[in-house]
Amino acid sequence: MDGATTKTDAGYQSGLGNHFSSEALPGALPQGQNSPQKAPYGLYAEGMSGSAFTVPREESRQTWCYRIRPTAKAPPYARLANSGWRTPSAGDTSAPPNQMRWNPLNFPDAPTDLIDGMTTYAMCGDAHHQTGIGIHLYAANRSMTERFFHNADGEMLFVPQQGRLVLHTELGILDAAPGEIAVVPRGIKFRAELPDGASRGYVCENYGLPLRLPELGPIGTNGLASPRDFLTPNAGFEDRTGAFELVFKFDGGLWTTGVDRSPLDVVAWHGTHVPYKYDMANFMTIGTVSVDHPDPSIFTVLTSPSPDPGTANVDFAIFPPRWMVAEHTFRPPWFHRNVMNEFMGLVEGAYDAKAEGFTPGGASLHNCMAGHGPDAATFEAASNAKLVPEKIDGTLAFMLETRYVLRPTPFALETPLRQADYQDCWAGLEDRFDPARR
Repeated sequence: MDGATTKTDAGYQSGLGNHFSSEALPGALPQGQNSPQKAPYGLYAEGMSGSAFTVPREESRQTWCYRIRPTAKAPPYARLANSGWRTPSAGDTSAPPNQMRWNPLNFPDAPTDLIDGMTTYAMCGDAHHQTGIGIHLYAANRSMTERFFHNADGEMLFVPQQGRLVLHTELGILDAAPGEIAVVPRGIKFRAELPDGASRGYVCENYGLPLRLPELGPIGTNGLASPRDFLTPNAGFEDRTGAFELVFKFDGGLWTTGVDRSPLDVVAWHGTHVPYKYDMANFMTIGTVSVDHPDPSIFTVLTSPSPDPGTANVDFAIFPPRWMVAEHTFRPPWFHRNVMNEFMGLVEGAYDAKAEGFTPGGASLHNCMAGHGPDAATFEAASNAKLVPEKIDGTLAFMLETRYVLRPTPFALETPLRQADYQDCWAGLEDRFDPARR
């Protein structure tokens, strides 16, 4: 293979929702106009639109790239077979109403990269019409060195659970460890390296409006996730030639072609359609200091709005270490049903609503109006606990909540990883009603 990596700067810029710019070589970023007659260093100017041209200014996601070779120069794509990665469409079958839970995804025996190690568990909406999400778990043990990927269907939110995930993108490098998240917008090319060896985690493929910070309402200007803690990469480019594979996810299908130059050849860029990462330890958790519960929406880090205010295409919420101080209150998450559909994952530790069975790397699904809540052992312990200030520590769970019913894939329904006895965790809840006792 000819060529070498010329410049990779793994530094970061801070802030989400702003206009960013970065250059890997001095003067590579043109000043005054986006497409000068001749770009510096013999580069090509290429615009990348993550939103329609005429959306309101606050919704605009546009980035200008100055690269060694334009994206247009590539051979035609051919279909790529992949049985694990599924995409929702309007013709999918209906979902069962049962609560579901899975053990962690097994690591593969054969060399497997991120793309081949992706397995879809649940889907909703219709990617063709840009609504809903796909929820995938990945287990991989091989870095992508000669293989690259980009996704026209949606942006990708990565939640590593074991092992770092280093994403080399067109605009720079994102190094995401367990406890952090990384987001790659629609259409941006990347490859994934696994510096710690085998890696496992979760992916939300968002087909709707791009993720953004939720409104804070009565909370005010400070709270939850702060814009300053979201980091975008400094420009870094690969000047490599050789025999590479470029995989493209388009309209629900995977396609492949060969290219003779690394597509990560952007030397300078500016705009708002950019990848970013976030350390969930920076989340400012808000909870009650008196009695009762706030709604779980108080834990929202990022949201993709739907056309109906308050009913998100998807919310990404986390349950991090925090103090519990409420008096006269059943402190764990309560028994409930709601109109939203919830898929949960666990990065580390234990989740305070389940005594056992929900392990790091595992997952659960509770769809619209399916009753769920603490298991019998947790209910008994929390009902009789001494209500002193208590620190929930060494834990990190998350929830993907959507207005659309999540349809499990055939794999998710049939895999031995599915816990067939999940409903038994509530079997020990006894009738306690006594009309003679107040």
